Amino acid sequence: MDPATMTALVDPHIRAALAEDMNAGDVSTDAVAPVPKRARVDVVCKQDGVIAGTAVFARVFTLVDPATAVRFSVADGDEVRAGAVIGVVEGDVRVLLSCERVALNYLQRMSGIASYTRRMVRALAGAGIVLVDTRKTTPTLRVFEKAATRAGGARNHRFNLSDAVMLKDNHIAAAGGIGPAVRAARARAPFTSRIEVECETLDEVGQALAAGADIVMLDNMGETDLRRAVDLIAGRAAVEVSGNVTIDNVGTYVRLPIDYLSSGALTHSAGILDLSMKHLSIEE
Repeated sequence: MDPATMTALVDPHIRAALAEDMNAGDVSTDAVAPVPKRARVDVVCKQDGVIAGTAVFARVFTLVDPATAVRFSVADGDEVRAGAVIGVVEGDVRVLLSCERVALNYLQRMSGIASYTRRMVRALAGAGIVLVDTRKTTPTLRVFEKAATRAGGARNHRFNLSDAVMLKDNHIAAAGGIGPAVRAARARAPFTSRIEVECETLDEVGQALAAGADIVMLDNMGETDLRRAVDLIAGRAAVEVSGNVTIDNVGTYVRLPIDYLSSGALTHSAGILDLSMKHLSIEE
């Protein structure tokens, strides 16, 4: 994550997380470490997986004390193995103890998403299908979760509602149909924007094509209708497939001639990767 993004988007979230965890100090650390002492602690993997969030992890400590040194032997997107020591944190023992949980929460959550995403990407290997994430993210944590899907090998869909035009069923209902919705979007959106239309039936696909949609999203269709829809589109628009795509069924899409496969499960159904800070020692 580049420094500008870290400062503008990430730092406020980290400060809020730290305030949530120690709004009036850390009574445990204040008791056992009342004065500064130099210490070091290892970052240890307890599961196989894909790491993500190393810069965020480090930033938790350096926001509290810029003198803290955090060094990783792996980079975001690297695969890690259970039992491996992948990093070390050195600094004031009070900072190491007080920031441990917040830093690990970010690293574990982001690494869990990256690990789940990598499994999905591997299941699609060789199919020529681009796996993309969605806006089904934890409120206020989107910047972290979308960074994690990238580390796992997926591409980002739109970051927010300001990024791109996607006309879903309720937008279409509000406009009075697919044609009027697309025309209204063309009139309002920048000329560089593509228009994506969500379709649940073959009739809607035909309407989207007639209206000049650039991307047709085929939502919750069975395999037979998906194939018919792709044949109907016939290269006149990019094809995205969506709807309850998980690690359990992603392999069924490999044989379909589609461009993009979007999955909310990448962010809303991934667990954490079990990581820990261990072997703390005081440097005399």
